[in-house]
Amino acid sequence: MSLKRVVITGTGSVSPFGRGSDTLMDALLAGRSAVRNIPDLERIGGLRSRVAALVPSIDPKEIPRKFRRSMSPMSVYATLACYDALAQAGLSHEECGSGLLGVSVGSTVGSTATTEEFFRDFFIDHSLERMKTTFFFQIMNHSCAANVAQALGVTGRILAPSAACSTGSHAVGYAYEMIAMGRQEQMLCGGTDEFHPLTAATFDVMNAASVHFNDSPTRTPRPFDRERDGVVCAEGAGILLLESLDAALARRAPILAEVIGFATLSDPSSIANPDAGAMERCMQLALADAGIGADEVDYVNAHATATEQGDVAESEAIFRIFGDRVPVSSLKGHLGHTMAASGSIELLACVGMMGRNVLVPTLNLENVDPACTPLNYLRQAESGSVKVIIKNNFALGGVNSSIVLRSYPHD
Repeated sequence: MSLKRVVITGTGSVSPFGRGSDTLMDALLAGRSAVRNIPDLERIGGLRSRVAALVPSIDPKEIPRKFRRSMSPMSVYATLACYDALAQAGLSHEECGSGLLGVSVGSTVGSTATTEEFFRDFFIDHSLERMKTTFFFQIMNHSCAANVAQALGVTGRILAPSAACSTGSHAVGYAYEMIAMGRQEQMLCGGTDEFHPLTAATFDVMNAASVHFNDSPTRTPRPFDRERDGVVCAEGAGILLLESLDAALARRAPILAEVIGFATLSDPSSIANPDAGAMERCMQLALADAGIGADEVDYVNAHATATEQGDVAESEAIFRIFGDRVPVSSLKGHLGHTMAASGSIELLACVGMMGRNVLVPTLNLENVDPACTPLNYLRQAESGSVKVIIKNNFALGGVNSSIVLRSYPHD
């Protein structure tokens, strides 16, 4: 069976820097950090981390109330990002109901804040009499995909991957495969998440959260740096509109980049600890799917969350394939870890780097940890032609994924 070529024609971002892909790129290239001290975290007993990167004020009322009432913040983020991706791609909301468009949008879990709200009230007297009818639609695991589809009237396939930090990459990768196989012409895809103290606590109890920079938040996280001390949790949404090359050309849509490879695999050696061998296999499979060699890759966008085990294992995996030739950086120093959204927000940033022919360095990387392999770590922006990028995401639970992008030649 011949596969269709798949291109990106729109991007939408709600990030800790605000709304919009250009807003995101401008902040990344300016070397800004979105990490802040969050005073409210002091009320959480036992939580040592007091930093996070949160989405600044946005206006959910752009979404009609009849759709907004069943949305938690993460669905609002995803829907606004979808609006922007569709606008950039020149696809109207009316065209979303053609059956040609599907949705693949995931989160790590349903809304934790909504779940907390329900049980806070329930435990008063164990009564359901005050329960809101919209609670279920905010806490179900496919809440974001379903809310996006309802708001836009999407009638194609609907998918809600949930694979922790690999969620956004899974959503894009599965969308790419559906279009390549001819099951859909277009897919809105990506990840979204909202911050809750329980998210930071999850990493804190594993000694994987940043706790030493509470009073100097912009100095953390520090991917690959010898002073790194762990993850900084964040929130947001990253959405891409993928479509077949034939469909994009027929619509004369703007083609931002091409998706040429995707791989995901399970690493059953440990549910908590990453393995360099599994990461290496994942990248090799993605390159094989793309039909290219390692020598054709211009840049590696690392997952690199600033944990000791993760950074060291990923650096080793990258070195085994690319040596010290290919520039490598992580965007976690700017954004923190946007959880389910990290793969797709960082992927659309890669599209932005391609479009602007510039690579974003790792913020807060001052002294490379000697335990990391001697990669070509980017510590300042680098200009030049960027034609092929590989993007990694590796999640707790042994879920690994890599996506390969190629620039699209415009004659």
